[in-house]
Amino acid sequence: MTSAPLTARPTLPQPRPVGAPPMFEVMAKPTGAICNLDCEYCFFLSKESLYPGSDFRMSDELLETYVSQLMESQRGNHVTFVFQGGEPTLMGLPFFERMVELVERHRPAHMRIDLAIQTNGTLLSDAWCRFLKQHNVLVGLSMDGPAPLHDRYRVDKGGKPTHHRVLAAWQRLREHGVDTNILCTVNSANSRQPLEVYRYFRDEVGAQYLQFIPIVEREGEGVSARSVVAEDWGAFLNAIFDEWVVRDVGSVFVQAFDVALGIWLGRGSSLCVFAETCGNALALEHNGDLYSCDHFVDAEHRLGNIREQHMLELVALPQQRRFGLDKRDGLPRKCRECSVLFACRGECPKNRFDITEDGEAGLNHLCAGYLSFFTHIDASMRTMARLLRAGREAGDIMQLIRDGHPSH
Repeated sequence: MTSAPLTARPTLPQPRPVGAPPMFEVMAKPTGAICNLDCEYCFFLSKESLYPGSDFRMSDELLETYVSQLMESQRGNHVTFVFQGGEPTLMGLPFFERMVELVERHRPAHMRIDLAIQTNGTLLSDAWCRFLKQHNVLVGLSMDGPAPLHDRYRVDKGGKPTHHRVLAAWQRLREHGVDTNILCTVNSANSRQPLEVYRYFRDEVGAQYLQFIPIVEREGEGVSARSVVAEDWGAFLNAIFDEWVVRDVGSVFVQAFDVALGIWLGRGSSLCVFAETCGNALALEHNGDLYSCDHFVDAEHRLGNIREQHMLELVALPQQRRFGLDKRDGLPRKCRECSVLFACRGECPKNRFDITEDGEAGLNHLCAGYLSFFTHIDASMRTMARLLRAGREAGDIMQLIRDGHPSH
């Protein structure tokens, strides 16, 4: 899959294309699928085959196109630049120093910029950490729990464990005061030990911000042995929630719980997987190809190349708008009639490949887990929402529970 040489950077289309969202996100993958690790469950390593012969390095010219177009496209006063991979730190620190220079060069005076990077952490040096702190870069660090659980699938190219290297990166980031959250995948190795995982991050690592991401890998007619079982996924979240809600509200921030509270407050989901529609979180490959979503980097969902057509035009394409609406319109009847539809919204389309009991396609593979989780947290979420509406803290629920309040 190749693109024509750049002759002139595409200009912002005027008037604004019909269907273009006022705000959207683009996750940049400057090294494509290239990574220095070989995590067994990684869904993105196989994307290397889309670009035979590529050097898998985003050019400075393309970096500037990405930076300028993303800022030009937004109608709001806030833009977040997100870099992922593969492993984005393989680009080297000078690439990101140039990125910061380009952001400042193109940034309108009214616009606030946030920077974020998702990394395995194994290449982070003190110089990297000084840069990340200086420019307030939010770091998402991938770690799957204590060493025996993390090292089950997160190995290097030689099959050797990586936990000690990731833990060293976490400690270095903390020493430099870098804002960091932990991204933990939940798979068959760690899904049945939820409290061991949670307490490790809270008590031993000292992490305050946690994301739990379920691993669901298609394999033949089913899923891989590494994938989390739907019921285990629900039980994992429930167990952690039960400990969090009695002792950690306001001191440990678990993304799934924070997003759920926003939903119970009537604010909708701040996370795409629980939003009614999607299509406003795209993925940019190292050569400028723009895709509908990070989980749909394939020929069918390639929208075009930002070196040839402005990303605002690509985001507004009918097929991208339909991609986003299909999340809502493609739900089976079982989902449309479900009591937790308002919270789940069918979750991510990539996982909606199961068949309902009455033979309808499009059921999320993790349906049983989400039904269990959102039902389980309902009473507590109602209580915290009520507290916030009354001008109190969500954490006051902990005292209500200690006092034995029957409905919190």
